[in-house]
Amino acid sequence: MFEIMAVTKAMADETRVRLLAALEGGEMCVCQLIDLVGLAPSTVSKHLSILRAARLIQGRKQGRWMYYRLADGQSPEVVKSSLGWLLKNIKQSHRILEDRQRLEEIMKTDPELLCRRQS
Repeated sequence: MFEIMAVTKAMADETRVRLLAALEGGEMCVCQLIDLVGLAPSTVSKHLSILRAARLIQGRKQGRWMYYRLADGQSPEVVKSSLGWLLKNIKQSHRILEDRQRLEEIMKTDPELLCRRQS
């Protein structure tokens, strides 16, 4: 029951859904995610910690920077099925389509440059 509650709580926020949709394209630096959603680093970190606690994402540290990606195939079934359902149903959302366009620009910028700007 704990996993179901953690997953539903994590998916009950628009910013966290946007972060999950962004990560569908692959691993991203936290600075890229901050730039995408336009919130304070501490706020984005809190959202990421909720997603990580629900096991929807995984993170790794490389030097000074944190990188996140969607949970892999080793995740519990509730995570895999919930994530699949969510991503399928938000694909045509106006906000997600806008984010995808914004992500194209963000991905052209060196992540280290973004991270230095936000430090």
